[in-house]
Amino acid sequence: MEYDTALIVNAWALPPSIRHDVIFRVLDALPAHQAVTLVNDHDPKPLFYQLDAEKPGMFRRQPTDPPESQYFAVVITRNPLPGDISAL
Repeated sequence: MEYDTALIVNAWALPPSIRHDVIFRVLDALPAHQAVTLVNDHDPKPLFYQLDAEKPGMFRRQPTDPPESQYFAVVITRNPLPGDISAL
């Protein structure tokens, strides 16, 4: 499966004890308007709840076709913040 993002995180391959921390670090490092494709073995609703609670409005999500039917894939894009010069 080909994705439009240069960065792909296979969350299912990360140990559960560090999974959210690693994903949050990747997301925090994204410049405005850049995206990452997150691939997981389940719909990551708990991650999305945490993301919405801790970083409201910073990211948008768009489901995409997973590499195989047993996976879930979503493109997460960082929104520019007010005053963010990278938004110019």
